Amino acid sequence: MKSTLRISLKSGERIFINGAVLRVDRKVALEFLNDVTFLLENHVLQPEDANTPLRQLYFIAQMMLINPEGAEQSMAMFRKSVIMLLNCFKNEEVLAELKRIDGLVTSGRAFDALKAIRGLYPIEDQILNSQEMSPATIEEIRKEIAPWR
Repeated sequence: MKSTLRISLKSGERIFINGAVLRVDRKVALEFLNDVTFLLENHVLQPEDANTPLRQLYFIAQMMLINPEGAEQSMAMFRKSVIMLLNCFKNEEVLAELKRIDGLVTSGRAFDALKAIRGLYPIEDQILNSQEMSPATIEEIRKEIAPWR
């Protein structure tokens, strides 16, 4: 039997489990006895915060976990976005990690992909602040992969 996973939540905190949203009214510990897909509230990116190319990619990947019924549509959007980002970024570390992230999502490991995308945020911030990627390119990416905006 696999080991259990125990998560503690504070009063008012939310957790997203297999597409369901739960909010606890008091401090509570949850123990998962089997495999489950979940996101803690502090890892959920709001649409208005998906304001860079990688944060938009993160938002799309998180939708696969939060809304399993729409996972097929999110996967199509994710694939389109990754291809676009691979053509826009020039940083070798980002490119290699994007390819790895694509493989994680393709193999059903969206949760691991989210962690990897978050790890690229500092590099992306550096690229955007140094203007290695033109504002026109960033705007083009936003229009293509952020239809909710």
